[in-house]
Amino acid sequence: MRKTVPQFIGAPVKRREDPALITGEGKFVADIELAAAATMAFVRSPYAHAKVKKIDASEALAIPGVLTVYTAADLNPLVSKPFPFLTIGDGGHLTNVYEQKRFPLASDKVRHVGDPVAVVIADDPYIAVDAVEAVSVDYEPLAVVTETDQALSEGAPLIHEDCSGNRAFDWSLDGGDIEGAFAKAHTSVELRADIQRLVPNAMEPRAVAASFDDEGGYTLWTTTQIPHQIRDFLAGMLEIDPKRFRVIAPEVGGGFGAKCNVYGEEVLAVLLAHRLRRAVRWTASRTEDYLVTSHGRDQEGVLRLAADENGRVLGADLTLTMDCGAYFSRVTPIIPALTGVMMTGVYDIPNVRARATGVFTNKVMSEPYRGAGRPEAAYFLERAMDLLADELELDPVELRRRNFIAPDRFPYETATGLTYDSGDYDGALDELLKHVDLDQVRKEQAQRRQDPSAKLLGVGIACYVEICGFGPWELGSVRVAADGKVTVLSGTSPHGQGHATSWAQITADTLQVPLEDIEVIHGDTKIVPKGIGTFGSRSAPVGGAAVHESSETVREGAAAIAAHLLEAAPADIRLKNGTFHVVGSPGRRVGWSDVRAAAYAEDLPEELSGKLSASTQFTPRGDTFPFGAHACIVEIDPGTGEIAILRFISVDDCGKVINPLLVTGQIHGGLAQGIGQALWEGAVYDDGGNLVTGNLMEYAVPRADLLPSYESYRTETPTPLNALGVKGIGEAATIGSTPAVVNAVVDALSHLGVKHVDTPLTPEKIWKLIS
Repeated sequence: MRKTVPQFIGAPVKRREDPALITGEGKFVADIELAAAATMAFVRSPYAHAKVKKIDASEALAIPGVLTVYTAADLNPLVSKPFPFLTIGDGGHLTNVYEQKRFPLASDKVRHVGDPVAVVIADDPYIAVDAVEAVSVDYEPLAVVTETDQALSEGAPLIHEDCSGNRAFDWSLDGGDIEGAFAKAHTSVELRADIQRLVPNAMEPRAVAASFDDEGGYTLWTTTQIPHQIRDFLAGMLEIDPKRFRVIAPEVGGGFGAKCNVYGEEVLAVLLAHRLRRAVRWTASRTEDYLVTSHGRDQEGVLRLAADENGRVLGADLTLTMDCGAYFSRVTPIIPALTGVMMTGVYDIPNVRARATGVFTNKVMSEPYRGAGRPEAAYFLERAMDLLADELELDPVELRRRNFIAPDRFPYETATGLTYDSGDYDGALDELLKHVDLDQVRKEQAQRRQDPSAKLLGVGIACYVEICGFGPWELGSVRVAADGKVTVLSGTSPHGQGHATSWAQITADTLQVPLEDIEVIHGDTKIVPKGIGTFGSRSAPVGGAAVHESSETVREGAAAIAAHLLEAAPADIRLKNGTFHVVGSPGRRVGWSDVRAAAYAEDLPEELSGKLSASTQFTPRGDTFPFGAHACIVEIDPGTGEIAILRFISVDDCGKVINPLLVTGQIHGGLAQGIGQALWEGAVYDDGGNLVTGNLMEYAVPRADLLPSYESYRTETPTPLNALGVKGIGEAATIGSTPAVVNAVVDALSHLGVKHVDTPLTPEKIWKLIS
């Protein structure tokens, strides 16, 4: 009996990356061994806003082991272009964009605590830290603004003197007739909500190392999600031929969007390695990482919904303000644009209006954080839907059902200008309600409300859809060697997603070869010539699709070689259980070893040469839209305000699933971050611009014992936009979980007249509402 080759797509294959990571053999940037590497350390401002009058490094330079100290006057002129930022606004119109000119070191003034004014280079990190303390900087403190309304007020201190009113940018979108929708509405509701600033908290702080070799080549090791873009951006900023510039992202301990940026430490490491002709490295401390690595969220807004007497939503009107911090990050203007274009969520809302303003304050810059604009959209909308249900005295589930986009309307064009690929929102909600007995929860809730000493009970539902699978393209290459080993090159750059496992599964399934024979290489621009990177849940629908297409091409090429060996037409060749055979004549067959031997033989016909290698630059035909429905059941101690999550049930639909273990892992991580945002997390600045929650002792990252055992389920609605049918899963659970938790807490407090509570829902805040 012939051996059956297992099916790998859809199989729960354990992560191939994990053995090295859990045994300490993984190589992170700090583990890279570089002979005689010097250490960079930064003199950072203790003031949130101040003029830099004078820098005296004489005492630091006198310390043995200190190589040199550089300021902005020394290094900024060597950087030919300022930091890049994108100015696109999907589906809307971006205007009044401040054209900032930001360079690696602050020169005339600092704009947030941690802004670097000088860099020390020393023989080891201990000497470097001592030398930083020895550098004397004369600052002239200026007035500080840490809130957007304060920054926009008349006469407010200007973060950038040539930026009128601290206004970083404006973005707008109009679809349908919003004024007409509200004019004919039976009911309207208004939600005012403030989404707090968050610290991404990747397990590994940012780190860089750089070298310059005798042949004039540069190598940069960096904790990044986008190595190819780092190469291209830095090559432009430093006028380096990209062919001489190698960027490596080794093991990266989490990113969450904060490592999808271009940072000054990367620029200076390359610049100083060349200038000193010596390897240079820097690793942030946790506190330093909190101060200078980009934060996320920090949006406040007002969402108004107009509805008819049956609860059909006629229009949605959203006004947003985003705290950008002191500078633009690489993609800051895109974040509120994503909130705007996703403001209608899973609902058929025909009329929309969105207005967003970015504002400079004396905080560290803001960048996408897991979900990037889509969690904000789902939060505003799902909270407003609960307000509308309350106003209409409708069950929140029923209200949602009345407004869902029907499955037969896909592809569906939203009023915000997007085209949803596929969806079955009723199906996801139906699956959720199989696992939640709402009637029983309501019965118990009513009973508890009769007992003043009982803990309050609440249940919340949230439905979401997100946009992901962003282009413009991604690289995936596949090559079968003569010895049977298969090499996959990918332009994606994982930092916990499991691409070495899932990409190997795609290739093994397509070629019907053993999984252990496949090596996946990523994150090295010398080996993988081009790529875009890993962010926005794009890897599977774009990067995975590229690997799949190349695998299919190699399979077709192998079939052509098999046809040559079997003297048959290529169209008549089938691959089954790892063997190529002729249709209708299963006895006429050859194996992979025969095909490989022929492929690398000298007498192979020229037209069959190179058939076991393929490279695809996959360009998606559109964005993908994963979706789901979440439910949360909470109880609240009225004496302390403490919230406990009794159950959290999620149903997520990411299209076709490549590996259910990886999907579940992504969901669990996303739930932890979404719940953390709802209940505990928050980056707090005082009036002087100091980050009060500047380390893990002060910033409330959720602990394992605070989180429930998740109940995760799936529906599966493939996308027609790629052959795999995959949509993306990395951010989904973060998007649905926060509004589900808040809806549950507000539901528990609703009999007290509570309509809304801003996150984080701390015990003190809840206790005050109860008292």
